[in-house]
This record gives sequence, C-alpha cells and structure tokens, in this order.
Amino acid sequence: MTQSYIHADAALSGMILPFVAEPQPYGFDAGVDSIAVSGHKLIGAPPPCGVVLTHRANVERVGRTIELVGIQDTILSGSRNGLTPLMLWYALNRYGPRGFQELVSGMLDTAEYAVERFNQHGIPAWRHANSVTVVFPRPMPEVLQKGQIASEGDIVHIITMPHVTRGQVDELIADCTR
Repeated sequence: MTQSYIHADAALSGMILPFVAEPQPYGFDAGVDSIAVSGHKLIGAPPPCGVVLTHRANVERVGRTIELVGIQDTILSGSRNGLTPLMLWYALNRYGPRGFQELVSGMLDTAEYAVERFNQHGIPAWRHANSVTVVFPRPMPEVLQKGQIASEGDIVHIITMPHVTRGQVDELIADCTR
C-alpha cells in the first residue's frame, strides 16, 4: 500500500500562518499529516531544534523501541535533550502572540522587499504567499560562499529571518549583479 504524506512547511505553518491575515489552510483539518516548527529560524534558538506534530498513526513510522528504558522513542534525533525544548518554551513565553506577530510581519516585509529588489535588478526571484523563503537563480560561486547561501541545482534561496535587514538584501543583490 502506498500512502502519500502531506507535510506543512515549517516556515509556512507552525510559526507564520497563525499570525497573518489570510493564511492558507495548514492544519490537520486541511489534510496535512505533519507540521514541523523550526526553533532556530524564527525563534532564534542557537542549536538546531524544533517540534514535529503528526497524526498518531504516523508515530510508528518515526519511533523505535529503546530496550534500556522500555519505551518507544519518537524523538527524531533519538536523544532526550531537555535544553532545546526549554529554549522553545522560553521564546514562546518571552515573545507571546503579539511579539510573534511583529516578528512575522517584519520577516514577510523583508521577503517581499527582497523579491521586488531582485526583480528590479533583472534577477527573477519569487516566493510563495505568506512565505519568508525567497528563491532566485544561482549566483556566482563567490557570492554563494560569502553569504553561505543554500543551493539546489540552478536555484538558491534565502530565508528572511528576523535578523535579516533590507541592507543585507541590498548587499546581496549588489554582489549578484557585479
């Protein structure tokens, strides 16, 4: 039996869509099988961390029995690190809904600015609605190295996290057009 699983992109679902005026459907009631929230992109946790929510039926796919403690471990990395959930809890409580709404608004504004500026300079860039991931053609290798930009074949992307400024976007565009 083949089964396809729909995964809501972390950047779109868990930490952005609850704070926008017109969100796309992104919950379990919309047919999504899992939702992942990245703790380092929006929240800014120093170590990689996150939360994955899924239907109980999918837990069997990621879990494994740990003989030593006699339980099923459903933590993706297989560890029981208590620091990263604490960092997420702290950030959620520190910012609160209003603070996250402001962060998301700023990130979306920067993403829209980036798309507009890239296109004004003849570099075809795009992003999905309510997304902070900006996709554009692969620049020269020195630009990739300087900005540590994620690449996949002929395209690259940047994510306009809270610390990304319009000035940094302008600098990247200047580097891409040299």
